[in-house]
Amino acid sequence: MAKFIFVTGGVTSSLGKGIIAASLAKLLQARGIRTTIQKFDPYINVDPGTLNPYEHGECFVTEDGAETDLDLGHYERFLNDFTSQANNVTTGRIYQTVINKEREGAYLGKTVQVIPHITDEIKRRMLLLGKDDKYDIVITEIGGTVGDIEGLPFIEAVRQLQWELPEEDCLVVHLTLIPYLKAAKELKTKPTQHSVKLMSENGVHPDILVCRTEEPLNNEIKRKIAQFCNVKQEAVIESADASTIYEVPLMMLREKLDVITLKKLNITNYNEPDLTRWKVFLDKLKYPKSKVTIGLIGKYIELQDAYKSILESFIHAGAMNECKVQVVNVHSEFINDENVAEKLDGLDGLLVAPGFGHRGIEGKIIAVKYARENGLPFFGICLGMQMAVIEFGRNVLGLADAHSTEMNQRTPYPVINMMEEQKKIKEMGGTMRLGAYPCEIKEGSLASKIYETTHISERHRHRYEFNNDFLEQFENAGMIASGVNRETGLVEIIELQNHPFFIGVQYHPELKSTVENPAPLFVHFVTASKKYNEKRTSFKNPLMQSELI
Repeated sequence: MAKFIFVTGGVTSSLGKGIIAASLAKLLQARGIRTTIQKFDPYINVDPGTLNPYEHGECFVTEDGAETDLDLGHYERFLNDFTSQANNVTTGRIYQTVINKEREGAYLGKTVQVIPHITDEIKRRMLLLGKDDKYDIVITEIGGTVGDIEGLPFIEAVRQLQWELPEEDCLVVHLTLIPYLKAAKELKTKPTQHSVKLMSENGVHPDILVCRTEEPLNNEIKRKIAQFCNVKQEAVIESADASTIYEVPLMMLREKLDVITLKKLNITNYNEPDLTRWKVFLDKLKYPKSKVTIGLIGKYIELQDAYKSILESFIHAGAMNECKVQVVNVHSEFINDENVAEKLDGLDGLLVAPGFGHRGIEGKIIAVKYARENGLPFFGICLGMQMAVIEFGRNVLGLADAHSTEMNQRTPYPVINMMEEQKKIKEMGGTMRLGAYPCEIKEGSLASKIYETTHISERHRHRYEFNNDFLEQFENAGMIASGVNRETGLVEIIELQNHPFFIGVQYHPELKSTVENPAPLFVHFVTASKKYNEKRTSFKNPLMQSELI
C-alpha cells in the first residue's frame, strides 16, 4: 500500500493548502516518486457542479466527467497528470453513500452514526487511491479550517488513520499563518500555537508546519514555533508570499519540505529532483520579450477564481510565446452598440468565456460582432462559441431573431438548441455532457494547423449545441464546422474563413492546459494576438481597422 500525507489548514481560509499540496507532490514527482493528490471538501453538496461560481469559483471537470473542486486544476497543472472522480470527495457524497447503504440494509439493523459509519466511509475513500500499485504516495488535502464543525469527521478520520497505519506510512502537514503586525513590527506566532493546540485537542498532531508569512522567519521564530507546537525545528517551513504560484515548488525545495517529508516517511530510495522544464517555464514567465492585452468577457469577472483555468492557461501560453499576457476583464452587461469600440479599445485579442443564463448575453454578441468585423483575434469557449454562432446568424445570414433556446425558447431560428438526450433530464447535478469526448478535425482548417492532427479529445460541460439544421447555411456563408464528433454529429469547433484568427469551441480546452503541455488553442491565440499587436502598434497614426484584416 502507498504512504499517505494529509494537508490541513488553520487560523484562516485561503492560505493556499492546494498550492502547498501540489508543490510537495511536484517535488516528490521530480524525485521519481509516483504521487497523486485528492481533495476532501466538508460541504454537503454532492459536488460543486450546482454551485454558483461566486460561491465556489470554477467547477473543474476531469477526464471521466467528474465535476470537482478547482484545486484539482492546480493538481493537474502542477503534476501534468489526470485526476478522476476518486480525487474529489465531499461530505455530501460520503453521507449519500452511507444513507444508500443503510436503505439497502447493509448495516444489518445497526444504528448508523457519524462514528464509525461516516468516518469509516471517509477512511475508505482516503485509502482508495493507494490500494493499487499506481502510486507510492497519496496526498490528501482536507478542505476548510481546523475547528470548523463540518470538518470534524474528516479530522477524526485522520486521527484514526494515524493510529491504524504504521507510523512511517502516515504524515500530517499543517498549513498555518504567522501574521506580521506593522505597528509593532513583529511576527506573531500565537495564532499558529492556538491552531496546533486545537488540532491536538482533536487527537491529530502535525508532523510538519508550513507557515504562511509576509516577512522572513528567522531561526529564533522557528525555534519558538517548534518548541510550543512540539515539532522539530527543521519541520517548521517558511512559505513566503510569491509573485506567482509556480514559484512555490522551488521555494519549498529551498526549505527542504520534500526531504523532511521523505525522512519522516522513511523513504530512502529517491533521486535528485529534476525540475529543468519547470525552471525553463519560470524563466520565460518572469522575463517575457513582448506583451499583449486580451479582453476576457464574462459574467463572473468580479471573482478571479471563476475563470481560474482560463487565466492559468494564458500564463502557460504566454510563457510558451515568451510574452506577458495581460488579461483585462470586460463585463458583458455593460457593452452596447454605442460603447463597444470604446470598451474593446486597446485589446489585441478577445476571449468570450463560458457561462450559463441570460445575463450579459447581448453584450457578448455585440463584442463578437466587433471582433468579426474588425479583424480582432477571437476565441470563444462553450457559451462563447454559441454567441459567435448567434451573432453570425443574425448579422451575416440575416436571421434577425436567431438565438439559443436556453435564452429564448420561442426563437424562430434556434441556431443553438438543447441536446436531444438532455431534454428528458430533470435533475441538475452531474447530468450535463461531461468529461472527455473525441473530435475529428477537417484537414487544412485553422484547427488542424493548431492541433497538428485531425483527431483530438477534449473535455466538455454543456447541455446546448449547434443546431445542425442550420449547418449548410452557415458553411455556405463562410463559418465552417472544422471539428465534429462523428458518433453524435455534434459540432465541436467553428471557425471563420478570411479572418486572422476567429475560432470557437464547444469544449473547454483550458481544463487540460498544464505547465509542461500548454493548451494549443491558447498558445496560437496568444501568437495571433502578438501579430495583431505588432500591426496595431507599428502605426503612429490611428489605424483604420480594415488595415488589420
